[in-house]
Amino acid sequence: MKTDNDWKQRLGVVYSTNPDYEYSEKEDSPVTATPEPSAQRLTVTIDRRNRGGKQVTLVSGFKGTQEDLAALGKTLKVKCGVGGSAKDGEITVQGDFRDKVTALLKEMGYNAKRGN
Repeated sequence: MKTDNDWKQRLGVVYSTNPDYEYSEKEDSPVTATPEPSAQRLTVTIDRRNRGGKQVTLVSGFKGTQEDLAALGKTLKVKCGVGGSAKDGEITVQGDFRDKVTALLKEMGYNAKRGN
């Protein structure tokens, strides 16, 4: 239930001097559906920065829901037999698996290319 004094939700909002003005919050944009794998352009690169000398395979360019990103990340990690994470539109797989990850993505129907 929303109260009229829900000021924490309105921090940073400029108020109107019109006495008839009703404040309404912007609705969250609906979660866009994940495009078909063939419509996705993924880049598979290796990253060594800020990782204590370790290297990870980085898959970037994924567009879609966070759940689909997590599912794809889990599939890649299981197929490679290593750990990693999937967040912010990027999948990290521990170790240098660029060739294997690129082949797996192409096998799944993604438009993937191997970077550096």
